[in-house]
Amino acid sequence: MRRAYDDFLNTRFFAGLDGLRCLSIVAVVAYHVSGAHSGLVGRGYLGVALFFAISGFLITTLLLRERDQVGHISLRGFLARRALRIFPLYYAVLALYTAVVFFLEKDLGVRADFFANLPSFLTYTSNWFVPESPDKRVIFYFAWSLATEEQFYLVWPLVLSLSRRAWVPVLFMGALLAVSLGAPWLVSLGLLEPGHFATRVLTSISASICLGSLAAFAVHSPRGFAWVYPVLGQVWSVPLLLVLLLGAVAWYPTPPGLTSLVMVSLVVATCLRPRQPLSAVMSHPWVRYVGTISYGIYLLHMLVLNAVRRAVPGQGSGVQLVLTFALTVLVAGLSYRYFERWFLQLKERFDWRGYARPLPAAPPAPLPGLLALASKADPAP
Repeated sequence: MRRAYDDFLNTRFFAGLDGLRCLSIVAVVAYHVSGAHSGLVGRGYLGVALFFAISGFLITTLLLRERDQVGHISLRGFLARRALRIFPLYYAVLALYTAVVFFLEKDLGVRADFFANLPSFLTYTSNWFVPESPDKRVIFYFAWSLATEEQFYLVWPLVLSLSRRAWVPVLFMGALLAVSLGAPWLVSLGLLEPGHFATRVLTSISASICLGSLAAFAVHSPRGFAWVYPVLGQVWSVPLLLVLLLGAVAWYPTPPGLTSLVMVSLVVATCLRPRQPLSAVMSHPWVRYVGTISYGIYLLHMLVLNAVRRAVPGQGSGVQLVLTFALTVLVAGLSYRYFERWFLQLKERFDWRGYARPLPAAPPAPLPGLLALASKADPAP
C-alpha cells in the first residue's frame, strides 16, 4: 500500500487519461453528428461530464502537490498556465466563427442571436446567459462547457490558496456538490424558477468537477488513499468501471449524480492502476494522440461537420461521422503543431515543478511531426 501511494505521488504524467479524453471526444462528436436522443450515441453529450471529472481530479491533484512541495499555490502561475493552454485557440476559433456567421449565415435571426450572445462567449459566461433553445440553432452553444471549466479555474485555486485548514476547501466543494445535485430537483418541484438567472447559475455547477476535486483530496492523503486503493486500485477496477459507465450511460433513468460518481471512479482508477487489461488500448499512440488534441477537436468539430454536410449532402450519419472525425483530427492536429504549441512552450516558464515533462516514444506520425509533438502531452486538461 505504501509503495502504491508513493508511486502515485511521484507520477508526473497519467498516460491513461488521454485514453479517457479520446473516449469523451468520440462520444461528443458522435452525438452531434447523429442527432440521436436515445441509446449510447444519444447520450454522447455525457462525454463532457467525463471531461469535467478528469479536470476536477487532475487540477486539484496538481494544486495539492504544489502546495505540499512549494509551500503555497501560485495563483499567477496557475492562471498563466491555464490562459496559455485555453485562450489562444478558444479566441481564434471564436474569431473564425464570427467571420463565418457574418459572411455566410443566411438566417438573420440566428445571425442576430449569435452577435447578441457574443459578449457571453467572450467572457466565458455563456452557461449563465445563453440558454439552449430546442426550436432553433444556437451557434457556438457548446461553449457553455468551457465557461463552466473556466469558472472552476478562477474560483477553486483561490479557495485552496486562502484556506488555512484542510477541511475548509473540502466543505466548500461538498457544498457545491450538494447544490449541483439539488438544484435540478428544486427546479422540478417548482421551488426554483426555470430560466431565471440564479437558477441558471446554480444548475451550471458540475457534479463531475466537484466529485473529481473531492476524489483528489481523498487519494492525496495517506489515510484516504488507504481507503480508496483496495477498491479502485485493483487490476480489474478500470475494466469493471468502464462497463458500469457504459451501462449507466445507456440506461436513461440512471441518476446524473450516480453517472458522475462512476466517471470519477474510472478516472481515479486509471491514475492509481496504470497497468491493467485495457492499458494497451488506452495508451495506444493513436488513442493518446486523439486525447492530446481533444481540446482542438471539441472546438473545431462543429465547423467541420457543417462543412462535411455541405460538401457531401445526403450521406448517412455513419459516413458523416467518419468524415467529420477524420477531418477534425487532421485540422486539430495542424492547429496543435503550428499554433497551440507555441503557447504551450511558454507554459514552462510558469511551471512550479521546474522540470521538463517526460516524452514517451512517438509512433509514426500521421503528418510530419504531429504525433511527436503530441507526445509532449500536457498533464492538465
